[in-house]
Amino acid sequence: MRGNVRSRLRVIVKRILRKYGYPPDKQERATQIVLEQAEVLCESWTEEMVQ
Repeated sequence: MRGNVRSRLRVIVKRILRKYGYPPDKQERATQIVLEQAEVLCESWTEEMVQ
């Protein structure tokens, strides 16, 4: 994923976590996990399109 896409996703995820009252001390790790999951999905979708 490109850097600017990753940055926008990070902002969106943090806003959603705050909106729904996710504990502030756990937000960074949760954001990291969501971005890792997005990377895996992106790779998976890319592989499917190539085939």
